[in-house]
Amino acid sequence: MPHKKQTAGVILAAGMSQRFGPPKQLVKLKNKYLFEWVLDAALASRLDKAVLVLGHENQKILQALGPKANHPRLQVVINNRYQEGQSRSLQAGLIEIQTQLSSVMFLLGDQPMLKSATIDHMLDGFWHSEKDICVPVWNRKRGNPTIFSRAMYCNLMALEGDIGARQIIRSNHERVLYIELDDPLCFRDIDSPKDYEDIQRLLK
Repeated sequence: MPHKKQTAGVILAAGMSQRFGPPKQLVKLKNKYLFEWVLDAALASRLDKAVLVLGHENQKILQALGPKANHPRLQVVINNRYQEGQSRSLQAGLIEIQTQLSSVMFLLGDQPMLKSATIDHMLDGFWHSEKDICVPVWNRKRGNPTIFSRAMYCNLMALEGDIGARQIIRSNHERVLYIELDDPLCFRDIDSPKDYEDIQRLLK
């Protein structure tokens, strides 16, 4: 489906890390900040463009980004309404690409085990399907990242609160392509200090 083969990646990294404590975007895993793991996977993939959405502590994160901020396929967006929930970050990223690109992948900034190969595997499946939404699955459990075609942009722009796009997926199940993944680690996110310690051990 050539009309879908233009996909932006919107990386959601604007949150306040309320369950974690300090800004989790700026904790280090090995030699990189947490948000960099997902960003690097996105930039190494076949996504046309990466939009990094920042909010809480955005100046510190921009400073941590360093020279990577000048990557030709990266755009940084500041969501000043991040306290209103994840939907505002989805929309801040979508506004930047909705007239240029025909589909969008939303990636969570706290999933450091996500690989560029997984992103590309999902893109391939989505591009060659007739579906408007793509969701990864492992052991019957849905996860992230998720992809939406332009047909869903209006629905995404109508979201409110801290719910992400779950309700859109639930209410449009006939338009969803489920892609089974064989690596449960890519679903692992960091919400608590224990999650962080677990992933630190895995990376060793």
